[in-house]
Order: sequence, then structure tokens, then C-alpha cells
Amino acid sequence: MHRLFIAVRPPLFIRSRLMALMEGIAGARWQSDDQLHLTLRFVGAMDQHGANDLADLLGRLRFHAFPVELAGVGRFEQNGRTSSLWVGVQPHEKLFALHRKIDHLCVSLGLAPERRAYLPHITLARCGRSTGTLDSFIARNAGLASAPFEVDHFSLYESHLGREGATYKEIAHYGLL
Repeated sequence: MHRLFIAVRPPLFIRSRLMALMEGIAGARWQSDDQLHLTLRFVGAMDQHGANDLADLLGRLRFHAFPVELAGVGRFEQNGRTSSLWVGVQPHEKLFALHRKIDHLCVSLGLAPERRAYLPHITLARCGRSTGTLDSFIARNAGLASAPFEVDHFSLYESHLGREGATYKEIAHYGLL
């Protein structure tokens, strides 16, 4: 089985900016440069046949390039505790449209439709019980913004979970035709 997701890899100037932010929170498990991505759709576990079908269908997807930029920071919570720290991405409309196209494609393969609301973001850190307060980090970076970057590609990734966290391997890359 393959644990898959579809995402955009931000350009180096964005990843460098994000890496420079990663400090000041005790116990945060900061993402590495290799882990920084903008998820379009989490797929989950698929067998090899399903993964091949997904890769083929993604290759047929058409979309126009569009600019996005970093916009603010936030957190996700589970059971009343922060689970991750993220940087937002805007504008949402064209990302939502691309997400919907990919979701429909996944549903056509028999996968369940995405049930959670899509919130475009790039995860900066995973947080646990021992993670210190995020309040000063969030206040300091609330107005975070960046120069626009072009979304003109996306990739199919496989995630491998290990002791040191997840590692991601690009399975296929899809650009504009």
C-alpha cells in the first residue's frame, strides 16, 4: 500500500522565507525544507494499481497557472490542543478550483470525497504536549505576507512515516501542457 497526497512544492524563495521563521517555540517539531508543501488533496492508502490509475488521471488534468502568496499564520487543534502551526496561502479561489478538480478526479476512482473544508496552508511545525506557547509567534507573524509565486505545477507524493517524522517522495510531477 502507498500513502499518497497531491501537493504544490513552493519555490526556493518561499521555502527559504519559511525556514527563517522556524524558531522560538520550545518543543515544536519544525518541518524540514523537504517537507514544505501546499497540499491540494490527501489521498491516503492505495494499492499499486490504484496509484497508477491516479497518476494517469492526474496527467490529464488541465488548469491555468495562477499566482498565490503567503498570508498570515494559524494553528490547527485536536482535542483542545494545538497539533500544528501553519502559514496561510491566498488567494483561495483558484486553489479551491484546482482542489475541487483533483477531488472530483479522486472520487471518480472510488475514493470518498474530501469531507473537511479546504484551507490552503503550508505546515511549519507539528506540536505536541511538550510544545511551548505559540501566542508570541502567532502575534509576531500575524501579518506575514510574501511576493506572489506561480502555481504552474503539482505533484503526486508518497509519504513514509518514521521515527523522525514523515519523509516524502515525489512519484509524478505535473506541469502545464
